This record gives sequence, structure tokens and C-alpha cells, in this order.
Amino acid sequence: QVQLVESGGDLVQPGGSLRLSCAASGIAFAINTMGWYRQAPGKQRELVAAITSGGVTNYADSVKGRFTISRDNAKMTVFLQMNSLKPEDTAVYYCNADVTDLLKRPVNYWGQGTQVTVSS
Repeated sequence: QVQLVESGGDLVQPGGSLRLSCAASGIAFAINTMGWYRQAPGKQRELVAAITSGGVTNYADSVKGRFTISRDNAKMTVFLQMNSLKPEDTAVYYCNADVTDLLKRPVNYWGQGTQVTVSS
């Protein structure tokens, strides 16, 4: 069983920056791809960025050049540095992890979400 706890959401002005963190805890054989998703009111949840255990990254077109995903495998933590924030980035941001459990089964986990609001 793995738990994901996000932090770092806040109210920020357009053009500002935020850094989200997601710490994984628990026991697993491996934590594979970790990612950030977001869901705005009335919209579907969408992928923002993902990073494999080897450091390969993937970004939504809407955040390329503004957001950077990184991870610390030793601390089982993934980060999302968000720069040049826009009002349309306002959403609940969720951490996601693909995990291989101790029985070598793939399991997907979600965090509880952290609110990011971009507004003047």
C-alpha cells in the first residue's frame, strides 16, 4: 500500500510561480512513472506532466516551457515547478503514481489533490 500526499497549492497572481510536492510513503517493489494531473471545475481531469523512474518526462502542450517536473527517487517525491502561471492553470492538482507492489502487480495510486488558484 502506498500513500501520496501533495502540498504546495496556493493562490498566486498571474505570472507568478508555485512548486508542488508529492511525497509517497508505504511499501512497494517499485514506484514507476509519477505524474501530475489537474481538474478544473466542469472539466475532465487531464495530464499535466509525468516522469519515469529513469527521468524521462512528458508534458501537456499547454504547460511546455512553463512547468518542470522532477523527482527524488531516494525520497520517493515528485515535484512540479510551475512558472508564468495563467488563470487557466487554476485547478485541483493531483499526484499519480504507477506502482509495482510486493507481489509484482501493477497498482495505480492517486493523492487527495491540492488547489492551485491563479487570480489577481
